[in-house]
Amino acid sequence: MRLQCDVEVVSRLLPASGLRGRGRGTRALLLLGRPPGPHGACLVVCTARQRAGARYKLKENIEQFFTRFVEEGKATVRLKEPAVDVRLSKANASHLKNFLSAVRLAHRGTDVEALPLAALVPAKTSEIEKPKTKMIITSRKDYPLTKNFPYSLEHLQASYCKLARVDMRMLCLKKLLKLDLSHNHIKQLPATIGDLVCLQELHLHDNHLESFSVALCNSTLQKSLQLLDLSQNKIKALPIQFCQLQELVHLKLDDNELIRLPFRMGQLSQLRFLSAARNKLPFLPSDFRKLSLENLDLFGNPFEQPNPLVPSIQLKIPLTLLESAARATINYRIPYGHHLLPSHLCEDLEVAKTCQCGSACLTSFIQTTVTMNLHHVAHTVVLVDNMGGTEAPIVCYFCSLTCYSQFLDRYLQSSR
Repeated sequence: MRLQCDVEVVSRLLPASGLRGRGRGTRALLLLGRPPGPHGACLVVCTARQRAGARYKLKENIEQFFTRFVEEGKATVRLKEPAVDVRLSKANASHLKNFLSAVRLAHRGTDVEALPLAALVPAKTSEIEKPKTKMIITSRKDYPLTKNFPYSLEHLQASYCKLARVDMRMLCLKKLLKLDLSHNHIKQLPATIGDLVCLQELHLHDNHLESFSVALCNSTLQKSLQLLDLSQNKIKALPIQFCQLQELVHLKLDDNELIRLPFRMGQLSQLRFLSAARNKLPFLPSDFRKLSLENLDLFGNPFEQPNPLVPSIQLKIPLTLLESAARATINYRIPYGHHLLPSHLCEDLEVAKTCQCGSACLTSFIQTTVTMNLHHVAHTVVLVDNMGGTEAPIVCYFCSLTCYSQFLDRYLQSSR
C-alpha cells in the first residue's frame, strides 16, 4: 500500500524547536511493505533526499494514532521505538483512512499475507515531488489533450489556445483560486464554473462571450469571486442578479457592447476598481451613487446630455392596486419570497426604483437624468472624454409629481 502526502518526522526526545527527520512538510511517499526477515510489515518514508526510504517497525510498536483531522488529510502516528511522531498532512482523506487502517492491522500483528503490502523499491521522482499548484499554457500546441490537469492546481492559465468552450476537466480542480482563459474563442460559460468553490479570480479577456448567466450569479462565486475580467467580449447587458457577486473587488468590463450597467450596482459594496471604458452606455443607473471606489474608468462611452427639464413621465394616477401594494411592501419592509408570492411579482419587487425621497416605486414613476461628478464615488477617475470631463449622467426616479416638483425647484435655483 502506498500514500502520497507531506511528512514531518519529529523526535519526542528533543525540545519542540529541535525538529528532526525528513524536513518540515516534506513531500513523501509512504509505503507499507515487508522487509527481508521475520520482522513483519514496516512503514517506509521515501523522500527526495532518501528515495530508498527510512524504515520503521510497526508490529506492537505504535503508541497512539491521532486522527481528529483525518477528514482534512491530516494524522499523526506515534511510534514507541524510535520515539518519534510521524506527522502526515496534505493527503487524500480517503486514501489516508485506508492507509491508517492497514497500519493498525500491521501494528496488531496481522499475518503479512493478509496485508496490502507494496514492493520496497525506491520512490520515483514524480511520486515525491511537491504537488503542482501553477500551470501556464500560452499556445495550442502546449495544451494537454490526453492528460488531466494536476488536481492540486491553484492557478491555471490557458491563453491563446483557440478554445471554443471551457474544458470540463478544469471544472474538477476544486483547489483552483485563479482561472485565466483570456485570448480564446469561448462563446458561453458553463454553470458548473460556479462549483469551483475557492475561485477568487476569473479572467476571460478577449473571448466571444455574449452574456454572463444568472446561474453563475447565483452560484458559490457569490462568496469567493474577487476579480472578474470580462473585457473585450460582446456582452450587451448583465443580469440583475450580477450584483449578488458581493465579494467583487476588481471588475473589468471594457470594450464590450454594454448599453447599461446592472440596476443594483450599489450592492457591490466591496468593489474598489471598476472599468467599463469603450462601451455604449448612455447613462449610469441610480444605484451607482452608492459605490465607493478607488479607481473608475468610463472613458469612451456615448453619454447623453442630461436634461432634467424633459423627464420621462410614467405616472399612473390613481395608483393601481399592484403599485400601491408593491410600494407598501418595500417601504414598510414587509417580508416576501417565492413561498408567499408568484415568482414574477418577486422579480418585480427586486427591481423597484427608489425615489429621491426614499420611497419605492414600481411601474409608476417619473424618470430623468442629472449630472454627477464621478469623484463623488471614486478617488481616482479616468477622464470620460477627450475634453477632460469627469462628469456623467445618472438616472433619477421620482414617485410623484410632488417629489419631482421639489427636485425641479432645487435644480433651477442651483442653476441661477
